[in-house]
Amino acid sequence: MITKLFVRGMLAGLLAGLLAAVFAYAVGEPDIERAIALEEAAASSPAQAAAHSGEGADGHSHDEAAAGGHSHGEDALVSRDGQRFGLFLALALYGLAVGGLFALAYAAVRGRAGPRSEPALAVTLAAAAFVAVVLVPFLKYPANPPAVGDPETINERTVLYLVAVAVGILSVAAGAATHRYAAGAEPRLRWLAAGACTLLPVIAAWILLPEIGEVPPGFPADLLWDFRIASLGTQAVFWLAVGTLFAFAARGRVPASRVPSPA
Repeated sequence: MITKLFVRGMLAGLLAGLLAAVFAYAVGEPDIERAIALEEAAASSPAQAAAHSGEGADGHSHDEAAAGGHSHGEDALVSRDGQRFGLFLALALYGLAVGGLFALAYAAVRGRAGPRSEPALAVTLAAAAFVAVVLVPFLKYPANPPAVGDPETINERTVLYLVAVAVGILSVAAGAATHRYAAGAEPRLRWLAAGACTLLPVIAAWILLPEIGEVPPGFPADLLWDFRIASLGTQAVFWLAVGTLFAFAARGRVPASRVPSPA
């Protein structure tokens, strides 16, 4: 049974990844193009200034310096078409892996917590995963387009983001555990306790984790906002698709422990 759930989860994740890639391509690609144009314009400005003076301060010509510059255009190591293909490939592989993990998590909580309906459990679990893995880290460290971020701090930013993901997972798990173990309390108090156990670690992490402010001066605020919304929307589409597709696969299947015994 676990094997069947695992395969269904991988298939659901694969389809969800492709749907998310379509959304990212349609909604986020124009913002990436704008950000790349800004990055290349900013990179070429000092070189253009050096060209007017003949040579740079180190004695090298502009052409010599520009040859080693970073580019997203035709001279880039990976072309834009290759990067677009990589978007679909990466999200498809991401969907396969996450879909399998989702199926294992579903099997772990099935019959122990959550709604009695299996489709409802799948959707609820996907929503909880979106909050834990995406929303909580995003609120502290939102995604940035090209031209935003210092390459020398990428390791620090990666570690901080993973810490935020861990905080999100532990916070949602603490809230779910509190809701389960407070089953004898009044519904309102039960939900209040679960919400408090979820929010308190998140608030503490927001206060204690350092800020990352690497948006360059003059960067278009509308471009930054649109890119972040597209990034969050891509993840929302992915997790909505995972929950919906897995719920469809689990529809009508009731665990043996819940099948009523004959009178």
